[in-house]
Amino acid sequence: MVTPEETSHRLGWLEAGGSHHELGLALGRQGKRAVRERLMGTPLWREVTAARHLPLVRRLQAATAEHFPWVAEELEGLAQGLELPLEAVAAWNCRGDLLASVPDGCTTLVLPGEAPLIAHNEDGLPCLDGSCFLARLRPAGQPAFLTFCYPGSLPGHTFSLTAAGLVATLNNLRLVGITPELPRMVLSRALLAEPDLAAALVLLETAPAGGGFHYALAQAGDSEVLSVEVGGGGFSCRALAAPTLHANHCLHLDLPQAITASSADRQRRGEALIAAGERDPLTLLRDTSGPGLPIYRRAPDDPDEENTLATALFRLPSEDVAWQVVVPGEAGSREGIGLY
Repeated sequence: MVTPEETSHRLGWLEAGGSHHELGLALGRQGKRAVRERLMGTPLWREVTAARHLPLVRRLQAATAEHFPWVAEELEGLAQGLELPLEAVAAWNCRGDLLASVPDGCTTLVLPGEAPLIAHNEDGLPCLDGSCFLARLRPAGQPAFLTFCYPGSLPGHTFSLTAAGLVATLNNLRLVGITPELPRMVLSRALLAEPDLAAALVLLETAPAGGGFHYALAQAGDSEVLSVEVGGGGFSCRALAAPTLHANHCLHLDLPQAITASSADRQRRGEALIAAGERDPLTLLRDTSGPGLPIYRRAPDDPDEENTLATALFRLPSEDVAWQVVVPGEAGSREGIGLY
């Protein structure tokens, strides 16, 4: 086992607590070098922070301040820690609302039952491989949480476990033709503050329209796992009774969307492996065989500009959720019980 305190590994570690501004500041400082040296030179950063998006970004900033002022405080702290203009950092955290297709991929596998397992490939920009980090954060007045963080981004849109017992893994949905009213990454950050699964569902169902996310959600001590698709003002929730894989397109929310070749191929291959009886989560999520583009994505020329940066496993229904994070190129794994 690799403990979080060991720092000689490709996946970094951050411990922070305090006000939301202080959390954002710590996150910004942790990601500053990677954002400046790896991210800001990419075509995606230039596209998202282009001046033509500024009016919409300002409207989404105002909506964030209205609905979740404490998330706005985290964004301000994040920008300060990165030493970048707030509007550029806000735009980056609205990327899935400004553009129909961004390289925030991911694949989630759910194996339901009396002792369910949620497993998740976190797929993102290859230029950030080796610059991401796990964070154990303790916001004042809210549940602490453990989460996977990208440099320059709010926490909450990857995979997370909270002290309230919520487990959440997220996949990008490429919805088209939406008019965003609240950034999807603000909503996913707000979800980590909810006291339980029921409250999290109310939050997602009643939220203003934004970009699309698929959530796999579960509560410690409960064997039920939910598949929730949200975006564009739509909401669809299903309880999962059979092994299920979810890539980067809606499976039960009926909204216009773009389905890339990678997403379609991963969905087909995962369903074929499940139908053939495969139940080992790492075998499924590290599969590179079969026709089409692979589930486990490490190619430098991936057509969606995404690589698998980490694989997470959450084992329920114990009140103390067991978790494991495996990173390409890193010996062993990081694992723990609950937030530790």
